[in-house]
Amino acid sequence: MFIDHAEIFVRSGKGGHGCVSFRRERFIPKGGPNGGDGGQGGDVILVADPSIATLLDVTGRHHWIAKNGQPGMGKNCTGKSGANCVVRVPPGTLIYDRDLNVLLKDLDTPGMEVCIAQGGRGGKGNQHFATSRHQTPRFAQPGEPAEERWLRLELKLIADVGLVGLPNAGKSTLLSRTSHARPKIADYPFTTLEPQLGIVELAGYRRFVMADIPGLIEGAHEGVGLGDDFLRHIERTRVIVHLLDVHPLEGQPTPVEAYHTIRQELSKYSQELADKPEIVVANKIDLSDTLEAVDALRAELGCEVLAISGVTGTGLEEFGDRLWGMIQQARQVDIESRMVKQKITPSKPVAEDDPFHLSPSDLAQLAEQDKHRADEDAS
Repeated sequence: MFIDHAEIFVRSGKGGHGCVSFRRERFIPKGGPNGGDGGQGGDVILVADPSIATLLDVTGRHHWIAKNGQPGMGKNCTGKSGANCVVRVPPGTLIYDRDLNVLLKDLDTPGMEVCIAQGGRGGKGNQHFATSRHQTPRFAQPGEPAEERWLRLELKLIADVGLVGLPNAGKSTLLSRTSHARPKIADYPFTTLEPQLGIVELAGYRRFVMADIPGLIEGAHEGVGLGDDFLRHIERTRVIVHLLDVHPLEGQPTPVEAYHTIRQELSKYSQELADKPEIVVANKIDLSDTLEAVDALRAELGCEVLAISGVTGTGLEEFGDRLWGMIQQARQVDIESRMVKQKITPSKPVAEDDPFHLSPSDLAQLAEQDKHRADEDAS
């Protein structure tokens, strides 16, 4: 099942509390403080795993919680750190803060990982607060609280080429003919109900990934048909293949009308998507003995149109070579204009002065309170 949306709750582990302890051994009645530090809380880490194709595994588990750090112990023993919680998602996953509606990270590279909720730091034991004037501190530092947030995950497939066109334009046939993908093929509209990926291999050890999305119709950018759900899957593609049925059935839009319909939907959905390099392909030329329909299409559109047949394989070699050249150019542009990676927005505000570190005045105040308690106990 293809799942490209998910909402999950993540919470890191709390830091363990510092320990209040004193060394007590025979002949050493006043050994001093020896309370250990608390352990570090576990982090929640999202990893782009190339072996995962959808968000199906994530939807079955809504809460992802890391382990808490253990409190410190006597004899200067530090508590055990909490285990991290690792969430594996497919490459191309966008991570949003659900409540703030802010994009936190785009895991667009296999193997990329990000700490989305950092575990709390462990508190310091009382051994750290002993001074020459206050040698028996009876206080320790508490562990830092956990971070928690709701995340919205959206998957955008990563492919070099995206196939667009009206239903029954022959996209699935073309994908099956040029790759080892085996999408469902039938003679009725909306045969493809979810995106399909295929690896196209050309001579000379050249290969690229092609994506076939469900057919688009007028109003797809507003949710009509299936386009609104899957248009985003071609936003990452470097090249768009606009497939046209050069011999449509009676009552179907002409190739020119189909071209302008799809172009309009792409522009309304995303201008960046509409500006991507595009190659126009006239399919199903095997239904006629001449290429008059293709020549007429070139004249009306005023651009280059490749003629192919997904059934017989006519023109597919030239089609692959042209695509490879466009992909190479797009990859070079992508490398030159690579943007700086975004930083994670913290789930809780960070003060200018970190309150987790005690200032000298704080230490003096705690020591005074501790001394006051000791005097009351003595009296």
